Amino acid sequence: MLPDPEQEEIKRLRKKLKEQEKKNADIRGLMAIQRTIFANERTLMAYLRTAIALLAGGFAAIKLSAHRYMEMMGAVLIMIGAGLVVYGFIRYFLKQRLIKKQRNDFSQISHHHAKLHEKEASGYGNVD
Repeated sequence: MLPDPEQEEIKRLRKKLKEQEKKNADIRGLMAIQRTIFANERTLMAYLRTAIALLAGGFAAIKLSAHRYMEMMGAVLIMIGAGLVVYGFIRYFLKQRLIKKQRNDFSQISHHHAKLHEKEASGYGNVD
């Protein structure tokens, strides 16, 4: 049987480990964070790609058409494209801030496991 101070230490480490596992429930590893960051960047690129297509279509409609309604349609396309650029960047930065907040809350729990197992093993006389 382990001495009382060591039992208390093991209980404390288990409690700390449980708390840390709850904290890390949303993000299981650093690779998950990286995948999330890359997905956010890909989404921004998709918004920008669509916005460029709308802007180009709008400019083409204005420059290549002699009809008034096509010029109006071109102006609308340009406004939608510009709005999409602004929306894409706003969305990107808001999501990036959320990702950084979650990254700051994340910490590895493997060292807590190692400490706990070391304390438990020392009670059996298996100290390396």
